[in-house]
Amino acid sequence: MRRTAEIAGAGLSGLLLATRLAQLGWTVRLHERNADLRMFGAGIWIWESGLRALEVVGAYDRATARARTIAEWRIADRNGRTLMSRPTTPSDRLLLPPRADLYEALITQAGYFGVDIQTSSTAVSITPDGVMQMLDGTEHKADLVVAADGTYSRLRESILATGWVDYGVEAGIRMLIDRNDGDPEDTIIEYWHGRRRLLYNPCTDGQDYIFLSAPVDDERASTMPVDRDLWSTAFPIAANLVERFAEASRWDRLVNVRCRHWSKGHAAVIGDAAHAMPPNLGQAANTAFINAMALAMILEGESDIPTALLRWEKECRGLSDHVQWWSYLYGFVLAKVPERLDPVRARMLRSVSGTRAFQNALNKGARTVPAGARLDPVRT
Repeated sequence: MRRTAEIAGAGLSGLLLATRLAQLGWTVRLHERNADLRMFGAGIWIWESGLRALEVVGAYDRATARARTIAEWRIADRNGRTLMSRPTTPSDRLLLPPRADLYEALITQAGYFGVDIQTSSTAVSITPDGVMQMLDGTEHKADLVVAADGTYSRLRESILATGWVDYGVEAGIRMLIDRNDGDPEDTIIEYWHGRRRLLYNPCTDGQDYIFLSAPVDDERASTMPVDRDLWSTAFPIAANLVERFAEASRWDRLVNVRCRHWSKGHAAVIGDAAHAMPPNLGQAANTAFINAMALAMILEGESDIPTALLRWEKECRGLSDHVQWWSYLYGFVLAKVPERLDPVRARMLRSVSGTRAFQNALNKGARTVPAGARLDPVRT
């Protein structure tokens, strides 16, 4: 008999989990409260861990068709002097597609495997006995019910899962800008100056992805529309990027979420609802993909759903906590250091970033092989 799942939230983690479960023979219904399936059009970092998850569900080719293959992630000061370099290799990849391309690829594969995606369908609670209650009063009983409804999850407290939500000190602005000849094609450059950051990402042949961050009380830097004069003065080396800043930008608080537990009975919390983190390492979606893949495979080998969910958290939580902590620490080092201490921070980062311990910790999530993914070194 086919097992059933009801998943609330058709974001990246909800889609990947729904697709993988359906691929493994489950009957899956995915609920999205919005009337349309849409994704804001900025870029997204997909590390080796995420790429291997996409390969398993068949979404890799479509998701990465326009993506840039990144050779190096570089942190630099406002004048372009290198503070840290993180190169990639063919078996330790980083690709940077538009987020919308990734989203469409997952929607396509969900449909291919028979996921029933329902829009304008709002869940209001999940219960440990496997019931998802809807805004219109209907109830859906399933073997597994999942809250994948994001950082500000409405369902997390249905199973008293919230530990804490930290709104942090930073705000971020995301946008796509028109690409110019001469823009780096395979190098991410992250410029630091005091408490501000300008992150340049080559994304497609026609567009680059820009991420800006600053403390929320830095009013000129963290409000919309973007103050081009401020950013070109702070980062003169990137003035040619700043002049192309788009009005169609997105502003977000950089939030951390930590759960008391990820499951109760037949109910689970996944993705940003379970472990939202600032995008400092570009590993939030990749971590969610690792956890979704692990959950599906553990359920394959365990007939008792509550037992499987407890095992899933036991096996996966350590990695998620590690990545979240490093992302938080990264933001703390960036957002708490005033401009006058830039030289001190630069010396410290240069001295530690090349050590094996630092690199292993920084890249632990990016290099994890998801459950069910291939183990061979490289995709050809």
